[in-house]
Amino acid sequence: MRARQARPSVARVYDYILGGRDNYGVDQNLADYFIDFLPGSEQVAITARAATLRAVRSMCANGIRQFIDLGCGLPTSENVHDVVRRAHPEAPIIYVDNDPFVVAHGRALLSIDDRIAVIGGDLCSVADIAEHPDVARLINFDEPVGLLFGIVLAFVEENEDPAGVVSSWVERIPAGSQVYVSHFRSGHNRETNTTERKILDAFGRGRWRNDEEVRALFGDLELIEPGLRPCAQWWPQTSAEDSGRELSVWEQLIVAGLARKVA
Repeated sequence: MRARQARPSVARVYDYILGGRDNYGVDQNLADYFIDFLPGSEQVAITARAATLRAVRSMCANGIRQFIDLGCGLPTSENVHDVVRRAHPEAPIIYVDNDPFVVAHGRALLSIDDRIAVIGGDLCSVADIAEHPDVARLINFDEPVGLLFGIVLAFVEENEDPAGVVSSWVERIPAGSQVYVSHFRSGHNRETNTTERKILDAFGRGRWRNDEEVRALFGDLELIEPGLRPCAQWWPQTSAEDSGRELSVWEQLIVAGLARKVA
């Protein structure tokens, strides 16, 4: 019998929305609130995940052969390592999350692959993660690295210095590395305000940011075209997806960008 959980988990709520089974009643209740009372809001999770995987494909196509996924969440039907391994079968991947449930589950699923490691860590404790034995074993910081910050920076408060977290990682990676960030976007409308309040009440933390604030997270990195865009419009895979259709208010609430370290 599954243990009962008193508080929802970001990773498990996303798992439920994305069709996974690794979640509890408390996670399902929160996700169902969005699905039932804010119809269409599940697109925030769906388009964010799809954009992350497109970013990984782009990185692979541009020669990135090692990845660190910071705030990885639970495995889904297609994972970062699935995308990477189709391009680079021996590529090392580090998954990082602060949720013990996510770490234990990921390790159980991926224990057969010694080129993938799942580690627990606080996103703000950059040195602890970067110097972890599994990171030292798998990642060569003299070669380009792909860093993924999928939504996770939206749960870093201003006093925890999210831009400093990114810059601390950027200092460790060489030129040619790439950094992907997706983030909740302030919208100044009922949907934004309702969703933000519900998320903050449920998880006890979080900070939605406007476009300027999200761009600032990249610091001196060079944003790659098309720059910062809603996830649904960030490098869509088909011309039909990029047909100029008007995005729903929910699709406008999550943005993404990919940047490179030049020097």
